[in-house]
Amino acid sequence: MQQKLLLTRQWTFLLLVFLSSVLLGACTDECTSTITYTAYEPVYMTKTELRSSVQVEPARTLQKPGKIYAYGDYLFINEQLAGIHIIDNSNPAAPQRISFLAIPGNVDMAVKGNTLYADNYIDLVVLDITNPKAVTLKKRVEDVFSINNSSTAVQAETFIATYKEKKVTEPLTGSDCDSNFPRVMLSDGIANGSFQSNMAMPRSAIPSGKGGSMARFTITGDHLYTVGMSSLQLFDIAEEANPRKGALIQLGWGIETIFPYQDKLFIGSTTGMHIYDNSNPASPAWMSTYAHVRSCDPVVVDGNLAWVTLRSGNACAGFTNQLEVIDISNPRSPQLLKTYPMQHPHGLGIDGSTLFLCEGAFGLKVFDIKNPLQVADKQLMHLKDQHSYDVIPLGTILLMIGEDGLYQYDYSNPSALKLISKISVSPAKS
Repeated sequence: MQQKLLLTRQWTFLLLVFLSSVLLGACTDECTSTITYTAYEPVYMTKTELRSSVQVEPARTLQKPGKIYAYGDYLFINEQLAGIHIIDNSNPAAPQRISFLAIPGNVDMAVKGNTLYADNYIDLVVLDITNPKAVTLKKRVEDVFSINNSSTAVQAETFIATYKEKKVTEPLTGSDCDSNFPRVMLSDGIANGSFQSNMAMPRSAIPSGKGGSMARFTITGDHLYTVGMSSLQLFDIAEEANPRKGALIQLGWGIETIFPYQDKLFIGSTTGMHIYDNSNPASPAWMSTYAHVRSCDPVVVDGNLAWVTLRSGNACAGFTNQLEVIDISNPRSPQLLKTYPMQHPHGLGIDGSTLFLCEGAFGLKVFDIKNPLQVADKQLMHLKDQHSYDVIPLGTILLMIGEDGLYQYDYSNPSALKLISKISVSPAKS
């Protein structure tokens, strides 16, 4: 018995010695490798620099187009976080670049009469566009917008304007060389990643323009409505060049788009669609919220139906790609009528019984929606060779913006769109 116990102790001792050598070896053996990750470096700006940053420059090529806006014979194309291209579109077959408005931090815009309203990071700038070649800054409303997914205004003199993406490769020494998981380095925050149509009849004699379904700015009558990540900011623009800051309405997190229709405002968010009664334009009142799974959510409205696209992706934090048709005949109780699977839907636009739906890298789809319950069987056309982000239908001309430029199509026959012109993107010089 004692001999067996002794042997057991010897084997236990030998096992412990073996395990110790392995563990010590693991601790002392080092390897050398490299790791590549994405870093987001903050770009700082002072308010003094910001408020002298708006400039009128010669026309330039598109490099990273964002949102679009149409007004009369002119098109306004956002250059993401850089400014606005002004295009003379009196001849859609040969659009002419007129000038470029350098507006750092710009993403959205809207026009009423001869006045252009645009975001300049944290400020609203008001520009006279009577002469598109000699635009002048008329007013600046300071500290009205938050940036970088913040819900509060910037208080400090120096602020983080944006983040610059940078690929970093550096040596990795230690015992975890086999770690292959992706890494992201965020410095002092996260990267800014925010990106409807104006079909309501204007209450004012002074006309306003028309934006796409991705818009955060819209005009109805004498009021400009702007949505941030969690709020709706109103401006009284009865005096075009002298907007007055109005009510600030809290909406909840994840707000993305706004679409005015008749006396309602339809506000898209990552978790649903909010409907506001806008019969008193100075004080919109909440009516209802239609909830959906978390995803990006532009919305357009026609008659008693709201059309909503849901898409997946990093910024959208969802896995759903579909078109939803919602009955809003009772705006206090919206009801889902039908859901259609899509590939990766973005913006959309409606003209009569025709629906134009952007599928991102999968192109543009055109549907006959006379019967909203049979849309899947009524696809009229699918343009697959273009990237499509958003659209604006203008009678018989369709404006479509994507990563590769601005397209204009004649849709007199929705089953056979004809390309009229294209303003191509020119890669930025490194």
